[in-house]
Amino acid sequence: MTHRVTNRQTPELVRCLALAVCVLLMAPPLVANDWPEWRGAGRDGVWTDTGIVQELPAELTVKWRVPVNAGFSGPAVVDGRVFITDWAEDPASRTMDGTERAIALDEETGEILWTREWPTSYRMLMVSYAIGPRATPTVDGDRVYVVGAAGDLFCLDVETGAVIWERHYIEEFDSFIPTWGVASSPIVDGDRLITVVGAEPGGVVVAFDKRTGEEVWRALDVVGEMGYGQPIIIEAGGARQLIVWHAAALVSLNPETGELYWAEEWEAGGGMSVATPVHSGNYLLVTQFYRGSLMMRLDQDRPTASLLWKGQSRSEMPDQTDGLHSLITTPLIIGDNFYGVGSYGELRGLDATTGERLWMSDQMVAQGRWGSAFMVKQGDRYFVNNDDGFLIIAEFTPDGYVEHSRTRLIEPTGSSGFGPARRWDRAINWTHPAYANRHIVHRNDNEIIRASLDASDY
Repeated sequence: MTHRVTNRQTPELVRCLALAVCVLLMAPPLVANDWPEWRGAGRDGVWTDTGIVQELPAELTVKWRVPVNAGFSGPAVVDGRVFITDWAEDPASRTMDGTERAIALDEETGEILWTREWPTSYRMLMVSYAIGPRATPTVDGDRVYVVGAAGDLFCLDVETGAVIWERHYIEEFDSFIPTWGVASSPIVDGDRLITVVGAEPGGVVVAFDKRTGEEVWRALDVVGEMGYGQPIIIEAGGARQLIVWHAAALVSLNPETGELYWAEEWEAGGGMSVATPVHSGNYLLVTQFYRGSLMMRLDQDRPTASLLWKGQSRSEMPDQTDGLHSLITTPLIIGDNFYGVGSYGELRGLDATTGERLWMSDQMVAQGRWGSAFMVKQGDRYFVNNDDGFLIIAEFTPDGYVEHSRTRLIEPTGSSGFGPARRWDRAINWTHPAYANRHIVHRNDNEIIRASLDASDY
């Protein structure tokens, strides 16, 4: 039967259509962004996409799954491509020799677009963790920069994977491989690619010409190990400051020249400067496993800083600590409080002005040594993936932890075991995901997946 629109109905229909058009015009446009490096653009752990689910579904819609080899490195997502690195041991090797590779996949389909391989050896790494690259790729325009666990730095063409230039930390810079492998992802600043190298002499940090790989400057004497942290660039005191936390100190450099602005000695036990420095307002925070946290107050008029407070403990045990003794988890600063995961998986809220503990929770992360999670701000809430492989939506407040929902994201396939007794061994996932274009891209030692967080998919 055909329904006929009468003259009486026509004005009402026009009004409805006009109203619908107005609603569409007034609705804010959906925002979707890429994830080009460690902790996203600017390395600040902020995800700005809109149109994201309010509550996590019981089961995520996984758009694709692709087998990969082992690794700790997270993915980067830019211009429709996903970049990841992995490693496979040579089956005939008795000395941990194998092959690292960089992979580019199509963001929509998961199709492998290209791979780039290079031989390497993990014989110098702690055996328990000799399972792949640590550093997240850094994408800049038509180039992607990748670093292997043995200190091999490559600049690759994003479309083909062709090697544009390469540098090798041990052979060219008299560096050494730290106990747990090279973990720092390069950061791009103008025409410079800045990264932690551990060069001798005087090159904990080295800046390269990002186009040619030629050294531009080097800074800081190597004292012990070079650490495992990620450099960040902030604006404070009227200057852009390159913040590097290495195994002996927290330092600020001029990113254009390598000139030292200021330094605060803060030795990390075992060389384990891992968690990324966090900046908010006048606060600059770093945290470590054995000695706790250190908070600097940044000067607002010039590029200097003063110590606000630092942890005094020499033990990391939860029943002997009040502060935050984080190893892998990068903490959050929200207003005058900060939040992080401590030495054995305990989530803590603390006063940023004093370092005093406000509360503690065992709900977000499994309790055990090296317990960790990765926390990313999304509007007025946080997306968290813990090392048990769960994805969580939560809030962190001065009064406590508020969990809204959680769902299984990926299977934990790694091992947290340490030493021959493997006393603290459990299955873990220690990889930071990428949040890009209303999806999460994540990996374990067997596969990489892309799952939707787009509200329209549920």
